[in-house]
Amino acid sequence: MAGTLDDVHRALRKEVAARADALWDVALRLHADPEYAFAEHRAAALLSGELERAGFAVERGVAGMPTAFSATAGRGRPAVALLMEYDALPGLGHACGHNLIAAAGLGAALALAAVPEASAGTVVAVGTPAEEGGGGKAVETEAGVFDDVDAALMFHPGVYSWARAPLTAQVQYRVAFHGRAAHPTGNPTEGVDALAALVELFNVLAVLGRRLPEGSHVQGIVTHGGTATNIVPEYAQGLFGLRAATTEALEDLTERLRVCADGVARATGTTTEVERATVRYEHFRDSGVLSERFAAHLARAGIPLSPPAPGVYLGSSDIGNVSTRVPAIHPFVAIMGEDGSDHTPEFAEAAASPRAREVLVAATGALACTAADVLLSEELREAAWARHRAARTG
Repeated sequence: MAGTLDDVHRALRKEVAARADALWDVALRLHADPEYAFAEHRAAALLSGELERAGFAVERGVAGMPTAFSATAGRGRPAVALLMEYDALPGLGHACGHNLIAAAGLGAALALAAVPEASAGTVVAVGTPAEEGGGGKAVETEAGVFDDVDAALMFHPGVYSWARAPLTAQVQYRVAFHGRAAHPTGNPTEGVDALAALVELFNVLAVLGRRLPEGSHVQGIVTHGGTATNIVPEYAQGLFGLRAATTEALEDLTERLRVCADGVARATGTTTEVERATVRYEHFRDSGVLSERFAAHLARAGIPLSPPAPGVYLGSSDIGNVSTRVPAIHPFVAIMGEDGSDHTPEFAEAAASPRAREVLVAATGALACTAADVLLSEELREAAWARHRAARTG
């Protein structure tokens, strides 16, 4: 079997190399035409069209989202999902490199379908909208898109080359305070200042922040602070982003936010409402078994991956929700130096650079080879599932 797998890997890398120019063209087309959460109509059409022309059976509008799709080749188990992100950042374009993620997932799926020896079971290329805001993968997970697959694979461009992604749990909450309007000089004692209550909540959360565990924090903004300077605000609202190293820690932080808001309301004579404003992103549970395979394949292309630096977190992603259901990987591969940062104009420029092209081809090959390993090795699948179930139980 080892020799057979080696032959399959060589064939897959050859297929990826033959498609390198076409995949780079897809990446550049996406880069030049950024679309935002749940409005990625041209990106979804481009990617699903490429898969359909290659013989994949395409289902559009998956999970009730017009820009989500699923493209399938083969049938039955085992099955592997290759994930494609393609939403951009308002004002920044592809400053998170999703154009490369989409092209890599596309290329890996096309390569697998072109190598008969690698096509045991099913290859599913999943279009996942709105990672930057909206959580397309979270919606797809709840809709059962990943229920019948054995692994979900993707890579992410970054400023580090890390085999495992330290991604936190994340959610946003809207907190509103209701008071009573009054003229600040005509009848000041009759007013109940809702804005003052909101400001006090910020102060309380700042104190709380000094006692939070590593990886947890709250960041808020004022979304409504009143209507006129000569009226005591009867209504004020803030939006708060909560992050934590684990989903369990995020649940604890959410409860602390509620307690703080209730306490401020009692102290200020206001009433409060705390409601979730976004889909919750779970923390990412890496499949070490599969990440090791991807890292080994990528190293053959001359790109070594290392473990993440302790105590460094790289934001949140809805891949975390997928990882609660199936073994998943989300390695980072650098397209610029560690002194840079994603979500910047410089990173958007890097996502269309010669280095990005090299990373795209290498990562596509590594994804295709890792997917083939999942499809062809029962031992690997069993090991990945065993570790996945143990992590969930733990």
